[in-house]
Amino acid sequence: MRREASPPRPDFERHFAEIGFTYANMDGVRYWDENARYAFSLREIEEDIEAPTAELDAMCLDLVGRIVESQEMMERLRIPAHARDLVAESWKKREPSLYGRFDFAYDGRGPAKLLEYNADTPTSLYESAVVQWYWLEHLVESGDLPRGADQFNSLHDKLIARWGEIAQKSLIHLAAISDSVEDFGTTAYLADCATQAGSVAALLDMQDIGLKGANFYDREGRRIETLFKLYPWEWMFADEFSHAPTMRNTRFVEPPWKTVLSNKGMLALLWEMAPGHPNLLECNFADEPRAAALGESYARKPLFSREGANVSLVRDGRAIVSTPGSYGAEGHVLQALHLLGNFDGRYPVLGSWLVGGAPAGMGIREDVSPLTSNSSRFVPHVILD
Repeated sequence: MRREASPPRPDFERHFAEIGFTYANMDGVRYWDENARYAFSLREIEEDIEAPTAELDAMCLDLVGRIVESQEMMERLRIPAHARDLVAESWKKREPSLYGRFDFAYDGRGPAKLLEYNADTPTSLYESAVVQWYWLEHLVESGDLPRGADQFNSLHDKLIARWGEIAQKSLIHLAAISDSVEDFGTTAYLADCATQAGSVAALLDMQDIGLKGANFYDREGRRIETLFKLYPWEWMFADEFSHAPTMRNTRFVEPPWKTVLSNKGMLALLWEMAPGHPNLLECNFADEPRAAALGESYARKPLFSREGANVSLVRDGRAIVSTPGSYGAEGHVLQALHLLGNFDGRYPVLGSWLVGGAPAGMGIREDVSPLTSNSSRFVPHVILD
């Protein structure tokens, strides 16, 4: 693995307009950065990223089966009492998952280490699946990359195939908060994939969903039977309607059981299940005695958070970097401190994607800080040898 300079395409902004990549710059800050690229060997991808992704997914599914049978584990994860039966039922019905993303620390010199699992509402999907693939094709065509250059990326085709399995050409409602250009752009891309799979896709703002009787409806009066929502389960469970019968009359993507994997507490439970696994970091609940085993160097993470909010990296008892936010009321975990690799003052986190439980591709975000946040840049990757 190496970071190297890469020539930006002279017409990339026009290209982005053509493909609808509307958030290459966000809030006046560059998000997509093709002045550099990360290059990997095929062995690194297959053995160090793809294989651990498949293995960790299998372990996570095993963990879900244990959690839904344990009120104690549900309580440790702070799953609301009124939601626990719904979570357990969705697992026992094997309600299908569309996608998810493991975030790894990896520098090519040791095993990839799992930092967290974005199991419920992962973004950076369109840029991983489509934008960086076009980048690869264009650089091969221009001669800036060799003809044999490749990418760990089958996301687009796998997403279309998975929608075909989940929806079977039915009406799908897809909802996000439209004020977030990244969230709504991600949801619009998934709507396009569902359409290509033969379904009818209705794109909504979360505020366009209404509750009538025992069902959700859109503003046109259509019943919402299958709902993809880029809206965290913990927010859903905090809303009053989460007590309503409609929660069992609607098929959700992602399903309710994914809430236990999007919770940072699962990192502690996963470590308890497989201590010493080469792709895991020791992790404990901060309010439990075993947390002291990590000493004075650790990453402190809220059970619920997004985009790295309220995370602190502590070394020798001193916070070396932390991020603000409004999360943490439910509790925290302490994870063994493992800093991201340093490539010329840039710290990359590797997002390894799953679609329908199968490894499907990778996206890389980097920052000048060891903590990845919503302002971190997306940098494309290539397999060269």
